Amino acid sequence: MPKDKLTLNKFVRVFGKLKAKGWVKSERRGSTGIGHTLEKSIGLSENNIAYPDLGTIELKAHRINSNSMITLFTFNRKVWKMKPLEAIKKYGTPDENGRLGLYFTMSRTPNSTGLFLHIENESISVRHVSGEIVAEWQLQVLAERFTKKIPALILVSAFSEMRGDDEWFKFDRAQLLTGTSAEIIRGQILSDNVSFIIGLSQRSSEKEAIFATKEDRLIWLFSEWKDL
Repeated sequence: MPKDKLTLNKFVRVFGKLKAKGWVKSERRGSTGIGHTLEKSIGLSENNIAYPDLGTIELKAHRINSNSMITLFTFNRKVWKMKPLEAIKKYGTPDENGRLGLYFTMSRTPNSTGLFLHIENESISVRHVSGEIVAEWQLQVLAERFTKKIPALILVSAFSEMRGDDEWFKFDRAQLLTGTSAEIIRGQILSDNVSFIIGLSQRSSEKEAIFATKEDRLIWLFSEWKDL
């Protein structure tokens, strides 16, 4: 079997062996060390696992008790209700070079420029306190986008400790996560478990809306969990 065609059943077997090893030294320094070490340890050359009923399953590893952010996806198509340059001129702030830009992690509390995240039953939007809408997303579309990008996910959790300059991992748990819904996404937004980061620069081609969550909260975006 090619290394990059690991099946779910084989993953369960090789992960069991990895877990039984106990502590293993990181194969790479920095934040990406845990994912690289896991993939190398189980013989996976690409970040996916094949499973007939679910298609390709994405694999993510995280450090237990880490609150680092994970980008879920970006979604910009047809969401901007204002022209980017207009939004920048009205609500942007200058960078270190004096160029106006708009880059905020949104919340339901208005920020220094009066922008805030507005949540309704079927949509969310970035608005100004004046009522003007900068961007809007339909929750059902977000759920479909999320499911398309991550139809299934194996989330591997590991303890981490530093020994001198080297990081060591003890892989502890693997969970198969599937399914989501507009209701789940809305609930996680209301619980502040999902962050929305918007970015607009004076270069009109540079615009983004990033949806992210903390590593230890990723599981709550799925409707079904199964220990492997």
